[in-house]
This record gives sequence, structure tokens and C-alpha cells, in this order.
Amino acid sequence: MTREMVYTIDFLDSGDVYEWSITPTGAEYERVTDYTPTIYVTYDGRAEDGLSDLQERLASSPTVASMAIEQWRQGFRHEHESILRIDVRELAAVRPLASQIRKLGWPGEYKLYNVDFSREFRYCLERGRDPTPTRVPSVLAIDAEPPALSNPPLTELQINEETVTGSPEAILYAIQRRLRQVDPDVLVLSSGELIPTLSEMADQHDVDLQLGRRPGWERLAGRSTYESYGSVGHSPARYNVPGRVIIDRSNTFFHSQSGLDGCLDMVRRSGKPLQELGWASIGNVLTAMQIREARDREVLVPWNSWRHEFFKPLSTLHDADRGGYTFSPEAGFHENVHELDFSSLYPNIICQFNVSPETIRCDCHADRADVPGLEYSICDERGYLPDVLQPLIDARDTMKREIREIDDEERVAVLKSRADAIKWILVSCFGYQGFSNAKFGRIECHEAINAYAREILLDTKETFEANGWHLLHGIVDSLWVTAIEGQKQTPLTELATVISDRVGIRLEYESAFEWLALVPLRDRDEGALTKYFGKVASATGDEPEYKYRGIECRQRSTPDWITNAQQELIVTLDQSRSPEVVCARLQRQLAELHAGRVDPEVLTIDNRPSKHVEEYTRTTRTVAALQRAQDEGLDPQPGQDVSYVVVDDSKRSRDRVQLTHELSQQYDAEFYADLLLRAAESVCSPLGWQRSDIEAYLSDHQDSSLAAFQN
Repeated sequence: MTREMVYTIDFLDSGDVYEWSITPTGAEYERVTDYTPTIYVTYDGRAEDGLSDLQERLASSPTVASMAIEQWRQGFRHEHESILRIDVRELAAVRPLASQIRKLGWPGEYKLYNVDFSREFRYCLERGRDPTPTRVPSVLAIDAEPPALSNPPLTELQINEETVTGSPEAILYAIQRRLRQVDPDVLVLSSGELIPTLSEMADQHDVDLQLGRRPGWERLAGRSTYESYGSVGHSPARYNVPGRVIIDRSNTFFHSQSGLDGCLDMVRRSGKPLQELGWASIGNVLTAMQIREARDREVLVPWNSWRHEFFKPLSTLHDADRGGYTFSPEAGFHENVHELDFSSLYPNIICQFNVSPETIRCDCHADRADVPGLEYSICDERGYLPDVLQPLIDARDTMKREIREIDDEERVAVLKSRADAIKWILVSCFGYQGFSNAKFGRIECHEAINAYAREILLDTKETFEANGWHLLHGIVDSLWVTAIEGQKQTPLTELATVISDRVGIRLEYESAFEWLALVPLRDRDEGALTKYFGKVASATGDEPEYKYRGIECRQRSTPDWITNAQQELIVTLDQSRSPEVVCARLQRQLAELHAGRVDPEVLTIDNRPSKHVEEYTRTTRTVAALQRAQDEGLDPQPGQDVSYVVVDDSKRSRDRVQLTHELSQQYDAEFYADLLLRAAESVCSPLGWQRSDIEAYLSDHQDSSLAAFQN
């Protein structure tokens, strides 16, 4: 058999492996019977021959298949040395064996490497397999509503675009028929729980349903709750069926952000098979890229990061812990504004200045002060991190250039998906350096990148001002400028080229705004750092384009109706430049709301609870929604979204809200009116009107409110 690719791998209870390869007409597999995962051990104790002693102690272990001394490097700045390779009989024994070895010596005596890889990625890495498909995989999507999944059997679901209803047998036969017709390489599911649910239904109704290309299914991991950067998230259970990739839409970042094309491009760049990439985090995929680079350099991957923070004086700690630079925005309504952005600023800083965990504060250049303000040295020897990121930067730049130059809509869509996937890796690479569990991170890299960024932004501000441009706002890598009256302006495209050449990082002219509104903080005159909206200038007279950042219509918990209403108010502001006219439009919206003319479905609020319902001490709206969800048998978990409409906010019981699947025509108009007033304040406040001014206008014109709506 000629194997064109290995796009998914199944691990059998016997220890054997099925390597699945896509063919022009479907898929085929090869059974592998000799796979043994590998870990590595170094010894830092006092005994003369600690590794030989460890070999003797493990010789009789039933989980060890074989051992050998090999030459590897412990880190990117280390020389090759003798390291013990241990081949483990089965994947399930890798972590228990590693834990056992760690306990054999004093703390830190035995260091372990290549322990905690995901299983398909490990297999491809160790066996030299490329998981990139040689053709676009065929896809079948199956969707079911959460309440139905919680109360099987299913009597309605969607298969691709088709809604299927009927008895459980009819549902199962419809899926079976579509599986035969499509023979999908990828199953995109609304929830992985469809796999056990459909399998149990098939058993109960004696239907021969086979979701995989071979019989059976397995649960790879149970559901869990985690905390990341102060936010609670939920990871649902993960499932596998033989010969097909499962993408769970309730548990996928890359597929939701960049589609299948973006995922496939990331598979090629990371070496992470499609199913694992589907559930992987950005940091997980970035780590896979780093691990492949380490493998190419014969560097092992530590089980736990043990990169200590370098000693530094208190003054340096103060200077280092400042983050990116942000200029205080000038709140207000500004006309003829221009936006310029540094292209992938942080990744380009890493590559331009060779910032990498093994180059920062190197011993060979300890007398140098390369990093501005921090006096850290950076080695001249090329770091591994720039080698990981530079191909991504170059690829994304090439994609963006091709998107601008071609008219093929299908090709543009593919390129945008791929560019979006790369963007998320580039966005996260900086923050990941400061992540305590990063395999190859170092906090000094994080600090150095910020220091370079601050210096670049301050120098750029001075250059703009010296050439006739006033800086209205600047945040990390973006700047907004307007012409200084009475001064001659250097053209911005020319100025961007000058700055790009001097800095070594491209400053791009992003867009011109007819006007830009920088929103002030509530009840204060200072500008909010990340809240603005504006109208993009158009030379062709096309449909107006508006940008929104940070305001209510960009917040995930904002109901659709409030989002649309706020955008209508912004259009009104554009047409009138008058807070009174905006408030007149607001008055009509409030009248519509109070008259009961709004569909409750567009008033849905999505919130993500951080605790189980019994752990809350106050009866909030979210708690009320969780209580109702429990009544429905939904068992909501911390980190999972809960969606509801507020129907009577005066109550403090579960009757305060209704879940989306139980909606009536009822909603609490006063509650949603308050949300709308907050959204209106964001629109009017750049013109100097706060909420009190808006309420005064509405009070003065209250009698004409309903009449205005009826007209």
C-alpha cells in the first residue's frame, strides 16, 4: 500500500496503532504493531553513574520496552551529552513511569523530557509522519440543540444544511444514509456528546449505526473546568471514532476563527494532526511549532518548565513590569483622522532584535545593554524563537499582499482563513513568553519585547509631531493622528516609509476616518483606552463603513437588538452630528421596546458563569438562568455559556429569566431600556452628553415618545 498521508491515528487497547491515510476515493489504514513512545532522562545527582543505576532499577519494569544511552541536548545553548532514552510499552504508561522515575531520587536529581505530548502529535513526531492532507477532506456537519442532547432520544437535528425530524429510528437512518453518501473524512459536530448519544440511541433501537470507518468509539478525555488569565473556561469531553476526524464546534478555537482552510494550514506548520488541532489552544499549537524546531536542533523538551527568573535589582523590576505603552486618548469627536499600525509589532520585535529565551541576558555578552531601559544583553547567535516566527510573519505578509492583488473570491476566502489562523499565533507569541507553564518561555523575553515596543512608540510619536501630525491616541502598535493646524504635513505614506526603515518594522497606513469618536470613561472626562468608533473615509461613495471597538455592540454579552440599536444611533450621529437628533432616534427605539414590538429572541444575553450554581451566594440573573438550566436537566458547568432573556428583573427567583429554548413573548422592557441607555451614552458622550443629559432630553420629550414611534 502506498501511503499518501497520515491524517489521523487510532490507538488500540492492544497497543497497536492504525495509521489512516486519505486516498483519492476515500481513506485506508495500515496497522502498526511496533510503536513504543519514548521519554528521556538526565541525572544531576552526585553519584558517578546515575543513569546506569537508573537503567538497572528499571530493567525489570513491565512498562519499559527498551533503554539506551543517546546524545541529545538539554537546551538550545547546551552541548550534546549522554541522556537515557526509555521506550515505553504503551502510551498510558508514559506519565506513571515518568512520575515513578522522578520519585526515585532527591528532588531535581532526575529531569524528564518529552513526557506530556498529545498522543497523535507524539506519534507523528516520533515516527516522522506528516499529518497534512494531500487533498481537501470531505466534511459532514451534524448539529443538535443542547436541550435535546440532554433529554434523548433525539427527534430533530441538522445534517449539513438539512433539518431532519422524526422518530429516533428515522434520525438514525438519515445519519446512516448521509454517512454512506459523503463518506466524510471530518465530522463537524455541534457537540462531541452527539457520539455517545447517537450510539446509545442506535443500541436501544437496534439500528446498525457506525459513525467511524470501523466499528466503535472512545472517550479520549472527560469534561473539565480550567482558569486562564483570570477567566474560567470549560473543556467538554472529547471523543474519537475510527478513521474520521472529530471537530467539536463547542470546543474548537481555530475552526471557529479560521475555518477548515486555516486549520489545515496550521496542521502543516505545526505537525499537529487535524483532530488535535481542532481542540488545541493557541499556546498549544505554538508549543508544537517550538517542539518541532527543538527536535530539528536535537533539543529535548522539558516535562515542566524550570527556567528561573534572573536576579535583577528592584529598580529594574519596576522598569520591566510596565507592559506596552498606551497614550492617554483625547476623548471627543474628531474629524479627518488617520490610523497607522505596525505590522505584527511584537513578533517582528522578536525577530528583528533576536529576542529568545536562550539569547536574553546571555553570558557571552553580559557587558552589553541592548534592551532599552532594562540593560539586558541579547546574544548575537540566532535564537530559535525568531526561526519559529519569521516564516509565519513572511507567509502572512505574502497572503495579505495576494489578497490585495487578486479578484478570485474563492482564493481570497482561502487566503483569509489561513492568514487569520497565523494571526492568532502571532498575537499570542508575546504573551506566551510570560506564561509560567510555557515549555520554552522566559519572563525576561516578555519584558524585553515590551521595552522595545515602548521605545518604538515614543520615537514614532515624536516623528509624527515633528512632521505636522498630532497624536490623538496610541496603544501598543496602533496610532491615530490628525493634522496640526497651521503646520505643513509630511504625507503619511512617506512618513510611514521613513519610520519603517528606521525601526526595521513596517508601519502600515491602515485607514482614513471621516470622523473618529474616542469614548470617555463613564462620569469622567478622560478617554477610555479601548473604546472608540468611527466612519471610514471612502473615495468611491460606497456603502458607509463604520468601525467599532470596545463599545457595547462589540461585547459578546450584548443582546443583538441592543447591538443593532447602537449601530443605528451611530449612523444617526454620522448624519446629524447632533446628540439631540441621536436622542430622538433613541426615543423611538425605547418606544418600540416599551410597546412590546421587540422579538425576545434578539434580547438574548450570553454569559459565562465561573462557578457551579450552588457556589454562588447571591441570586443574580446568571444564577437564575443556571437554576432553570438545572431544572431542564442541562447540568451547566463553569466556563460554559448560558443564554437567557430577562423577563422580570424585580424578582430574585429563577422566574427572573427564561432560557432561549423556552421563550415566550415576555421581556422586561425597563431592564433592556437601561441597557439601551448605556449604549446610547457611549454614542453621545464623545459629543459631551452623559447619561444625565440623555435622560433630561427624554424626560422633556416624553409625551411625544409613543406618537413618534407610531409615525
